[in-house]
Amino acid sequence: MELKRVVVTGLGALTPIGNTKDEYWNGLVNGKSGAAPVTHFDAEKFKTQFACEVKDFNVTDFIDRKLARKMDKFSQYAMVASDEAIADAKLDLDALNKYRVGVIWGAGIGGLETFQKEVLNFAEGDGTPRFNPFFIPKMIADIAPGNISIKYGFMGPNYTTVSACASSANSMIDALNNIRLGHCDVVITGGSEAAVTIAGMGGFNAMHAMSTRNDSPESASRPFDANRDGFVLGEGAGAIVLEDYDHAKARGAKIYAEVVGGGLSSDAYHMTAPHPDGIGVVAVMKNCLENAGLNPEDVDHINTHGTSTPLGDVAELKAISEVFGSHAKNININSTKSMTGHLLGAAGAIEAIASIMAMEHGIIPPTINHETVDENIDPELNLTLNKAQKRDIKVAMSNTFGFGGHNACVLFKKLD
Repeated sequence: MELKRVVVTGLGALTPIGNTKDEYWNGLVNGKSGAAPVTHFDAEKFKTQFACEVKDFNVTDFIDRKLARKMDKFSQYAMVASDEAIADAKLDLDALNKYRVGVIWGAGIGGLETFQKEVLNFAEGDGTPRFNPFFIPKMIADIAPGNISIKYGFMGPNYTTVSACASSANSMIDALNNIRLGHCDVVITGGSEAAVTIAGMGGFNAMHAMSTRNDSPESASRPFDANRDGFVLGEGAGAIVLEDYDHAKARGAKIYAEVVGGGLSSDAYHMTAPHPDGIGVVAVMKNCLENAGLNPEDVDHINTHGTSTPLGDVAELKAISEVFGSHAKNININSTKSMTGHLLGAAGAIEAIASIMAMEHGIIPPTINHETVDENIDPELNLTLNKAQKRDIKVAMSNTFGFGGHNACVLFKKLD
């Protein structure tokens, strides 16, 4: 069976550094930090008092007030980003065979704010179970793609992938394979997360996973820097329209890039810590290259998982050096989490969008906030530090990893 080619025809982004794909891109190339003191709740007593929140977002500018009240914030974000991506793709909704249009979405946590609110309300009450009838539908992680499909009438595959921070990268790979195998003509894919909450911040603080640089939030996310002290929690959504190449060509669609490969692996090592030698990361990048039919020397750019944690950054760069050998020093490596923070289940989606737009514009966004060299990191690697760099990118890789040892890798190629 000959596999179908898969291309990107639409993009949508709602992020801490821009509420549309173009605003997001401008933030990236200009090295904008999305970190600031938390506004969603009073974080005064928390070890970490800042995050990368979505800013200037009024949901009723996009979604009817009555409908918005039935959605958790992570689902609202998903709807707004997917609306932009669908509009960007210029899909003729009346001409589509909607049985062949899927929505495959990623969310690592789902409706955490809704869960938190309902449980706290019960705990503060008299013991009478007065729960919102939309509690469960708002909270469940699969409701985001459900809402998207209901709005547009898309009747193909519809589900959520959950693999912690690798969730939306997993969703893209599932979408890729559904089109490759001929099950769908179009899939709306991506991910969303809204975990900047009391429970989210408190839980990650208890794990000692987040930066506590409260005196300088904007410089707290500092991947590859010797003085990094943890990730910065982010929120938002990224949406990507994937389409059968022949279907896209027939309707004259703009094509951003071709999705040529997806790889998966497991560390099989620890609940939260990466393997120190990055063996699972080595495996996932090799799997992805093999799936794409590409050689290591073909890759020009890698958007790393690069969370700004002491262990993770070193392990990933060691893995890159092992997989790419002497070619590693020729690759522009970066971490856009230095600007957006870590969007958990949405990270893979917004970082894939960054890679695709870097390819389109011929510019690698910087890894900001780097001040001190880490002696554990190969000095010959080009980490695109502090300033964007121009480069003609033919092949870009996006890495995303999650608690539980989940690894996902996606490869994008400029169309021949």
